[in-house]
Amino acid sequence: MTDLKERIAAELTAARDRTALLTGSVDDADLVRQHSPLMSPLVWDLAHIANQEELWLLREVGGLDPMHPEIDPLYDAFEHPRAERPALPLLPPAQARAYGHEVRGRVLDLLERSRFSGSRLLDDGFAFGMVAQHEAQHDETMLITHQLRTGPAVPPASPPPAPAADALRLPREVLVPGGPFTMGTSTDPWALDNERPAHTVSLPGFYIDTTPVTCGEYAEFIADGGYDEPRWWTAEGWDHRQRAGLSAPLYWRFEGGQPLRSVFGRIEPAEPAEPVLHVCWYEASAYAKWAGRRLPAEAEWEKAARFDPATGQSRRYPWGSAEPTAELANLGQGLLRPAPAGSYPEGAAPSGARQLIGDVWEWTSSDFLPYPGFGAWPYREYSEVFFGTEYKVLRGGSFAVNPVACRGTFRNWDYPVRRQIFSGFRTARSAEPV
Repeated sequence: MTDLKERIAAELTAARDRTALLTGSVDDADLVRQHSPLMSPLVWDLAHIANQEELWLLREVGGLDPMHPEIDPLYDAFEHPRAERPALPLLPPAQARAYGHEVRGRVLDLLERSRFSGSRLLDDGFAFGMVAQHEAQHDETMLITHQLRTGPAVPPASPPPAPAADALRLPREVLVPGGPFTMGTSTDPWALDNERPAHTVSLPGFYIDTTPVTCGEYAEFIADGGYDEPRWWTAEGWDHRQRAGLSAPLYWRFEGGQPLRSVFGRIEPAEPAEPVLHVCWYEASAYAKWAGRRLPAEAEWEKAARFDPATGQSRRYPWGSAEPTAELANLGQGLLRPAPAGSYPEGAAPSGARQLIGDVWEWTSSDFLPYPGFGAWPYREYSEVFFGTEYKVLRGGSFAVNPVACRGTFRNWDYPVRRQIFSGFRTARSAEPV
C-alpha cells in the first residue's frame, strides 16, 4: 500500500508541476485571454483541474462538503462550450492557483489516510489515478493552447534525439498475421471505462507502416496536387477541404517551394524525417488513398501495438510491461515535437512497428464506439455521451501526453475536422483478400 501511495503522490505531483509550468510561463493577461474559440482560456483549465479534483477526491471519496459550490457550474465542461468560457465570471489567476493549492493539500492528507478498499472508486487507488490522468490530459490541452497563442515560445524544450542508426534501413511496413487477439483490458487498475472490457477480436492479416507518415512524405502528397484532386477525398472530406480552404497541415506555409511551419512561436523548416503533425482525419484519409493504402482500423492498430505472437498475449505497451522511459517513447512534453521517424528501437512492438506510443496521436478509420459489454463508470460523460459516428478514434498518444495517461489500450477521439490537436497517422493495407 505504501508503494501505491507513493506512486499516486508522484503522479499527482508530476501533473501539477507541468500545470504550474504551462500556466506560470505566461503573464496573467495571457492566462485570461482566449487564444482560439476552439480552446478555453488557460485560467479556466487551471481552476477546472482543481474543481474536478475536489469533486472526485474530496467530495466523492472523502465525503467532505463542497469548498466553493457556487463555482461548480463555471467549470462544468458540459454546461459551457469553450467559445463561451471567457465571458464567465472565472476565478482570476491568483485565486485559481490558491484554490488548486488548497485542494491539493487536502487531497494529500486524504491520500495518507486512504485504505484503497471498500468501494470501487478506491480499489487500487482508481479515483486518484483518474484524477492524475485528468490533469495530465488538460496539460496536453493547455500545450495545444500554447501552440495557438502568439508571442515568445514557451515553455522550454529539449532538442530532439538524433535519428536511430538503422532508421534509413527500416522496411516501409510490417506484417501483422491474421488471427485472434485480446483487445482492451479488464485488469489494468487505472484503465478508463472505454478501454474495458477485454474481448477477443479476430482480424485478417494486414500490413501497417513501420513508422508514422513523415513531413517529407506528406509534402510529396501536396506537391502531387493531393489537395486539388477530389478522388482522394471522401465526399464529406472534400466538402470540408473546400469550405475550410485546406491546402497543407495546420501551421504550414511554403516559401520558395519549401514547407515551413510554426512551432510554439518559432518558424522553421518542416523537418522531412519527423512525423507530420496537425492534420485532420479527412487529410489523413486522403493521403492514405493517394498512397494506395488506407487508415488502419482501431483494432488493427491495437493488435500491431500490443499482440505478441510468441506468447499469444497482449502487452500493456508495445515493448512489454515496463513503465515508459526516455529510451522507449517520446512522452511527457520533454521534446515538444515528434522524434525522427524510426526513433526508439527499444520501444518497438513485436510486429516491428515503432513509435506506436508517443510522438503523435494516430488517426484510425474507426468510429468511437463502445466495446462489447461496456459499462459507463464512474460517470456517463467521460465516454458514453460521445459514442457514435461523429467522432473518429485516435490511438497511441503524442509527445504532449504524460505517461500516466498513455498505454496500449488508451483511446482518444475527436471530430474528423480537428487539426489543432497533436495528430498524425500511419497507413495500412490488407494482406489477405477481404
